[in-house]
Amino acid sequence: MVLSVEERERFLAEPLVAVLSVAAGSERGPVTAPVWYAYRPGGDVVLFTGRTSRKARLIERTGRFTLTVQSTSPTYRYAAVEGPAAFVEVTPELVREVASRYLPAAKVAQYADDALARGEELIAVRMRPERWNAADLGPSR
Repeated sequence: MVLSVEERERFLAEPLVAVLSVAAGSERGPVTAPVWYAYRPGGDVVLFTGRTSRKARLIERTGRFTLTVQSTSPTYRYAAVEGPAAFVEVTPELVREVASRYLPAAKVAQYADDALARGEELIAVRMRPERWNAADLGPSR
């Protein structure tokens, strides 16, 4: 069953590891990688990656990417969002926001410090969801 706007936004806001996909050209499939991200209903998806990574170079070239999340236990759901991307600087607040979704509270500060110590190596990416594909596949039978 297709998820409503509210359901899909609430699902995307859950702290699930996402899969980012970005077009890599006509001669091969997309580059796909697991990522941590942050999202608030109605807002942008935000994540960070290596400034010189293949993902970053391809996002810069194409100007967009797709992000997919899924639940791996009943009820099975997924949401895929695609839209335009823009690079922004990594801030302490951004690193803490993303990390706090995935790490215990006691580990967030150290993770943020370590990530920020690499400063120039990281870049943040914001994506405005334009297209959604989201559904609840129902309970396992």
